[in-house]
Amino acid sequence: MTNNLNGQNSNQGSIANNAQQLTLALSKGRIFEETLPLLEAAGIKVMENPETSRKLILPTNDPDVRVIVVRASDVPTYVQYGAADFGVAGKDVLLEHGGESLYQPIDLNIAKCRMSVAVRDGFDYASAVRQGARLRVVTKYVQTAREHFAAKGVHVDLIKLYGSMELGPLVGLADAIVDLVSTGSTLRANHLVEVEQIMEISSRLVVNQAALKLKRERLLPILAAFEKASQALA
Repeated sequence: MTNNLNGQNSNQGSIANNAQQLTLALSKGRIFEETLPLLEAAGIKVMENPETSRKLILPTNDPDVRVIVVRASDVPTYVQYGAADFGVAGKDVLLEHGGESLYQPIDLNIAKCRMSVAVRDGFDYASAVRQGARLRVVTKYVQTAREHFAAKGVHVDLIKLYGSMELGPLVGLADAIVDLVSTGSTLRANHLVEVEQIMEISSRLVVNQAALKLKRERLLPILAAFEKASQALA
């Protein structure tokens, strides 16, 4: 089936399942766990645990709803191209993906944290910024970091890493990191200090716009239940 909605190409509208089935894209870990109560508010229970099951497609108690388990950074792509009808992704992931192209009807108020700049203990970040120094920054959030420092007029060389950001300043790879911070315990354990908060982060519901049109009757009650449950978390 092809469908063109608001000028989008037909690839975005392709739904690789039956006409009634809904596919929800989730990533393992905190987002998965904190989405479960929202699903239960909609009367949906996932029947298997992704941490113990080797399956990537998980059934629910509703035969017309299934969950696919994907990498967090891939959730927007599955939704954009219609392989999933809806999904849950962090604001950080959506910003890097270019999430403005996706319909994001609900801030779910789950998986809350913040994106911050951190440096090794003893590094005078404020003076370096004031004096116009060129900073080296490690991050996997390159787009967000670039926009943040550009808005401040700070010159940076961005180095993309996918893990262990805290190691960068400790071994001389970089002056600072841009990363997600929850409790700050990992920073403290590695002798880093948070010097600047860029933004608050939470997870959002994203919906394929063609699915919203074609499966509206099935989707809307679930979206309404998600919104009601998420408001209690705000």
